[in-house]
Amino acid sequence: MKSLLIKSSFLLVAVFFTGTLNVNDIALFHDAVPSDGFQGQAFYVSKSKMELGRWGARLSEAQKKQIEARLKNRLEKEYILTFNKEEALFYEDEKLDAMTGATDSWGKNFAPGRQYKNVKTNTQIQSQEFYGKKFLVKDKLQDIKWVLGKETKQIGNYTCFKATASVPSNDLAWYDFSWSRLRTNSAAEEASDSTATTTEEPSVAMTEVEAWYSPQIPVGHGPLEYWGLPGLILEVSAGNTTMLCTKIVMNPKEKLDIEAPDKGKEITKAKYQETVMNKMTEFRNNRVGRRRG
Repeated sequence: MKSLLIKSSFLLVAVFFTGTLNVNDIALFHDAVPSDGFQGQAFYVSKSKMELGRWGARLSEAQKKQIEARLKNRLEKEYILTFNKEEALFYEDEKLDAMTGATDSWGKNFAPGRQYKNVKTNTQIQSQEFYGKKFLVKDKLQDIKWVLGKETKQIGNYTCFKATASVPSNDLAWYDFSWSRLRTNSAAEEASDSTATTTEEPSVAMTEVEAWYSPQIPVGHGPLEYWGLPGLILEVSAGNTTMLCTKIVMNPKEKLDIEAPDKGKEITKAKYQETVMNKMTEFRNNRVGRRRG
């Protein structure tokens, strides 16, 4: 353990002066972590702010609170991250919904499924279900160019360091859907068709990410798409959502199983997002057709 702390300290000193992490740094960090019997579980609470857009401007504060109460099981969720040196399994703890009897059949179509990540092989495997059809999404881990800061704060018993990144919004939420995104994509396609002779690259919406990681838990894992820092990510904020780790169990007596999902039609993240968009476009067009009829 002392050797691990020394190696981790050298790495932190290096990135402290450069302010960035590269692939070689991450590989060195993972090599410093003992593989035998090293595992743990982190429990996260996710809270999202409700976005009502222009429609929300017409609502009273009382009406907004009513809508927020109805959507609580979608805005507040609990997750579990089981990890060892190289692998991690991230999934929603659905006990809360089971206890309250709350269901969100629409929202489940666009929620993150059971997610397996392997930082050594740069592999992500995630199970998704969309309108009753099962998919097995296989792809590389999200490329995140972290910038390491010097700020620190305490989360529970762990000293955490700040890191920031700017990531394409569609990459972070490839499993999700919104009508605004569909409208944006449609407008971009129309603009592309009308300016086919131009060489300008279309603008890409970016999300600013703020993460807090602790080198006291020397693994490069984190919730959802986040990974690649010299310590477990205990808090991450992106867009209107913040995820906070509320409990950590290290090296429990019983071995924790980390198995990748293996059922469903194999597909990449980009193809899955395309499938969802096409289906929702079809749904919208059918609805418009019925209104006109």
